[in-house]
Amino acid sequence: MKTFILTKVRLSVLFVVLFVIFMVVISIMPQISFTRDTLALFSVNSFLYGFYISPILAAQKTRIEELHKIVRAEANAIFAIMLAIRTLPESMKQEIKTRITSYLRKTSDNNMLAAEKEYEDLISYCVDYKGKHKEDVNKLLEKLVANQQNRTNYAMQVGNKVFSNEWMVMIVLFSITLAFIVMIDTGGVLALDIVTALLCTGLTMLVFILVKLSTLTHKKARRVWQPFKVLMASKYYRIDEVVADE
Repeated sequence: MKTFILTKVRLSVLFVVLFVIFMVVISIMPQISFTRDTLALFSVNSFLYGFYISPILAAQKTRIEELHKIVRAEANAIFAIMLAIRTLPESMKQEIKTRITSYLRKTSDNNMLAAEKEYEDLISYCVDYKGKHKEDVNKLLEKLVANQQNRTNYAMQVGNKVFSNEWMVMIVLFSITLAFIVMIDTGGVLALDIVTALLCTGLTMLVFILVKLSTLTHKKARRVWQPFKVLMASKYYRIDEVVADE
């Protein structure tokens, strides 16, 4: 269910669903006229929530931007590797190409352990090679080792999710904020009920967006691996998608 919501349900659809839900909740929830002390508590909680979530949200956006740069750098490195093997016999080229393709597919699927093993196997293949093309294979090995920095940066950024303790604090502050808003006495004015429902929907959408950013299922995050996909689709002839002239 969680995977379905994160990967299949569009945020625009989720917005409408949440808005309807909150309109129903507001219509049946008992409404309270808060005292000054209660409103002061609400203000403090709202400030803390905004103060806490803002840097986390910004960090996740920066993380995805960095992943875009890292993946593109690695795609360039793979492109250079494929150029480096052009002088090798066809059977060797096909073997290396198969291994690299497997590595890219597993990386694109965010299967870090399997991708790591594929890359290590490729390095082992080069290290263990004893044939007459040793010099060319050594050049390939140098490029593979040089690409390790990209892979290290990639692993660090992929693992830089929102941690459980951060979620715990955030959900507590979010729940309190949401509860206050839902229970505010709007005097039965429909326009104010709509504004309240929109506010609740916006706050909840913010959490959903953060979840999608953290799990790399956001639309912006899903394009991170596009250079790899273009590389494989073009049989390692290009990194960028070809845009047809209008």
